[in-house]
Amino acid sequence: MLNQFSSLQDLFKAFPDDATALKHFESVHWKHGAFCPYCRGKRVMHFKDGKTHKCSDCRKRFSVKTATVFEDTKLGMHIWFAAMWLLLNRPKGIASTQLATDLNITQKSAWFVLHRLRYASKTRSFSRPLAGSVEADETYVGGRAKNMSKARRERSGVGVGGQGKTIVMGMIERPADGAGEVRAKIIPDNTTRTIQAEVRANVAPGATLMTDQASAYIGMGEYRHEVVNHGKQQFARGPFHTNSIEGFWSLAKRQYHGTHHWISPKHLDAYLDEMSYRWNRRDTHKTVRVDGLLERVSGRLTYNQLIADGQKQTAA
Repeated sequence: MLNQFSSLQDLFKAFPDDATALKHFESVHWKHGAFCPYCRGKRVMHFKDGKTHKCSDCRKRFSVKTATVFEDTKLGMHIWFAAMWLLLNRPKGIASTQLATDLNITQKSAWFVLHRLRYASKTRSFSRPLAGSVEADETYVGGRAKNMSKARRERSGVGVGGQGKTIVMGMIERPADGAGEVRAKIIPDNTTRTIQAEVRANVAPGATLMTDQASAYIGMGEYRHEVVNHGKQQFARGPFHTNSIEGFWSLAKRQYHGTHHWISPKHLDAYLDEMSYRWNRRDTHKTVRVDGLLERVSGRLTYNQLIADGQKQTAA
């Protein structure tokens, strides 16, 4: 585990070059012993360069970066550590343009680095249902019509409310009742069928479900459903409210508008993964967040996969 550094300068002192950072990554990624990324075999041969390894079972060569988000990177691991530090320890994230300046790399490289780290931050299995007291809510994400010219507003279709925007649903578990985890994702619509399917996929039966007055939540008998009627200026009934999930929406939208200014709907889920990862670890030490992400880097994301629709990405 990383020492609990209080600044980026401390991080660079501990990991001044690729070799020191790579050694630490090995200690995290192979904490239970080296293994082959191809066949998961444990009979691994190590070469003198300290970077190349070979599986005695499938006979393939690999490095500790193979089949991780770091595969084929030309950046040193100490640069990756710095990028992780900056991404995870700024409440509103960091734009690729700013990361490029901070690390003296190109904006294209910075954008790819950030997306690979977002890919690592994704929760790949929701095997643990949220329990206890859970707040659920939806919000609309997109450009602000008031900031657009009339011509652009007409082209984009953005209007008041959710017109022309992306629907995002979130659920948050009260910390007193569990881990206090938040989950957020794009949903295709806010119909009863879609909303209730998401709740049932993420919330354990018997939980107390707190929502606003939206009719889509009515009829879920497996939960204790408590409603606060925002339409009547009711924002809490004793312990029942949706202020926690709305606080997450507020921070997420400040990142959207203040840091990135615009996010493609295609990539919005990845940004939500990043925001959720950071929110869920907001009470942990800065370096614990970095080490935690290092434990989740399995799985490669290529640039071609990232731009699979053929559209070039210019958002920060």
